[in-house]
Amino acid sequence: MRFALLATTMLAGSALLASCATKEAPVPVTPAAVVEAPAPAPEPAKPAPQLGAFGFDEAGMDKGVSPGDSFYNYANGTWAKNTPIPSDRSNYGMFTVLADLSQKRTQGILEEVKANPNSKIGVAYSTYLDTGTIESKGLAPIQPWLNQVKGLKSKAGYAALLAQADRNGVSIPFGSYVGQDDKNPEVYALNLSQSGLGMPDRDYYLSADAKQVANRAAYEKHLTNVLTLAGEPNAAARAKAILAYETEIARVHWTRVDSRDATKTYNKMTLAELTKKAPGFDFGGYFTGIGAKVDYVLVSQPSAVTGIAKLIRSTPIAVLKDQLLVRSLDRFSAVLPDAFDKENFSFYGTTLSGTPEQQARWKRATDWTAGALEDEVSKIYVAKYYPPETKAVMDEMIKNIIAAMGRRIDALEWMSPETKVKAHAKLAAFTPKIGYPDRWRDYSDLNIVSGDALGNVIRANNWAHEENVNHLGKPLQRWEWGMTPMEVNAYANFGMVEIVFPAAILQPPFFDPNADPAVNYGGIGAVIGHELSHHFDDQGAKYDASGTLTDWWTPADVAAFKARTDALVAQYDLYEPLPGMHVKGALTLGENVGDLAGLTVAYDAYRHSLGGKAAPVIGGYSGDQRFYLGWAQVWRRNFREPAMRQRILTDPHSPSEYRAAVVRNLDPWYAAFAPEAGQKLFLQPDQRVRIW
Repeated sequence: MRFALLATTMLAGSALLASCATKEAPVPVTPAAVVEAPAPAPEPAKPAPQLGAFGFDEAGMDKGVSPGDSFYNYANGTWAKNTPIPSDRSNYGMFTVLADLSQKRTQGILEEVKANPNSKIGVAYSTYLDTGTIESKGLAPIQPWLNQVKGLKSKAGYAALLAQADRNGVSIPFGSYVGQDDKNPEVYALNLSQSGLGMPDRDYYLSADAKQVANRAAYEKHLTNVLTLAGEPNAAARAKAILAYETEIARVHWTRVDSRDATKTYNKMTLAELTKKAPGFDFGGYFTGIGAKVDYVLVSQPSAVTGIAKLIRSTPIAVLKDQLLVRSLDRFSAVLPDAFDKENFSFYGTTLSGTPEQQARWKRATDWTAGALEDEVSKIYVAKYYPPETKAVMDEMIKNIIAAMGRRIDALEWMSPETKVKAHAKLAAFTPKIGYPDRWRDYSDLNIVSGDALGNVIRANNWAHEENVNHLGKPLQRWEWGMTPMEVNAYANFGMVEIVFPAAILQPPFFDPNADPAVNYGGIGAVIGHELSHHFDDQGAKYDASGTLTDWWTPADVAAFKARTDALVAQYDLYEPLPGMHVKGALTLGENVGDLAGLTVAYDAYRHSLGGKAAPVIGGYSGDQRFYLGWAQVWRRNFREPAMRQRILTDPHSPSEYRAAVVRNLDPWYAAFAPEAGQKLFLQPDQRVRIW
């Protein structure tokens, strides 16, 4: 916080009382003026919190609901009932409110420069906005690339074609990126993973659920429509062949549960070993094409990569080309004629996510520009909207929460002394990043051309590809961030042993310098604890103090930890957000551990911050009650049904209601809200999951 230095001038004066020296009766003397010191200036009133009287929006509560039946609805029920989802959103909540604010602020930055021909971000933004020029050009800008795809004569050139597609930002049957080598984190390595699906997950292709059967039919129609819009003959038959090919890819894909296992997904192979294990695709030609000169590659899902290579070998080249045509037209639909844009949104926006209306063009132009030239936009954003004093407060909270985690490690009865020593070493190695990077990328070699929207997108994608691949062989760039300051989010990076909090999340309801500390600790404090504890979740705990993927726990520690996480999986498996659809406890385990541990650690840090004093009662709520209400408030979120369905199938985060419900495992929550046996959230003490 910024404190004003108030200088008060004290006027020191003495009254001179003059007495007459004669023997005559004294004449009373009344001073002409008495100079008195002015009263001290009153302390300036502390600014009010943005939300409610103490940082929590009480009007959004539904006090007709018992906290023991649904803590989410008790804290948020009226908000949920009275808050419509905007027509251009698949869901809406506190994250979205702040995302909208960031988007509007970013638009303001871009509007100021959009007419400046010397501003790269201004030209990028104004060109993306210019739908008239995009429409007038038709498919001419993308036609050379489409002709290149259609002109492929044999599979001998397929790997090189995919490499160019990859550079352009088009999805291909394999995913690749350069990142840290998990077992040698000071070195960058090329990672290879499964890909090749046009729908969000293998279940969309393989499930017998009626909703997924309907989605498959809609997807086939979408493929047909895209090919038809591109003037391709026999579109329906070709679409059916693409769907059949992708269905076979889905059959060899690993599940999302297996794909999040850091141990299973670390498979180091030389090019010769990869080629032997996955014949049917020219990986050497592909790696050369993407500019990756490597001695080895890290393969995330070996059997899937093998299966996809085999399918490429057996699938007619015409089908492979058609899939790439549709992927390209979908990928660039926003900068192609309006018919392609509408078709893409109709399927991916409305059918799969339930969103009735596409976002206004200015919103998409803002998001694209901020993504393509993120640091150029970010440095202006933080100068305008990130108060530097926020970092000081965050630094203090992070120190308190790390200290609380240390105390909890010391108190663990299930962890061995030797593992505790290593856990403390890891805790001491953390690097918190707050607000924004201390270095910015240089975009001087990215060519942005007025009037060439498609070209700008492709060149930006190529630039990002080169920037990533060029990490190979270079020292670790610890200054880099994986999010922009405008993003309302936070993350944990296992290899870097860091926790990162972009500027945009450091606002109400997560953090308000004028809010009650209990609410801040329940909001941003629990977010800090969440990201910190990710490094000790079921996957993060596999990385040591140097960020190396290694076994540093004793077998007994691992068994004790797994018994606790298995109980958490079972708890979340019982939640049923939609009829017949349950939360996947194994898929969401890492995030659920993060919520449970993060809230636990933040609570301890909050209590410690009181210095042994009792928290005041504010608005009739105790400090502990305000802490947990602060946690529940940040998860306010309404979903459309298709979006919720997609989230359950694909998202490692549990739906918001169940993130709030993690409190049922915490003893202080029971003391604060007195839920009773028999209520939906009530757990007997021996049923409560306690990990950290």
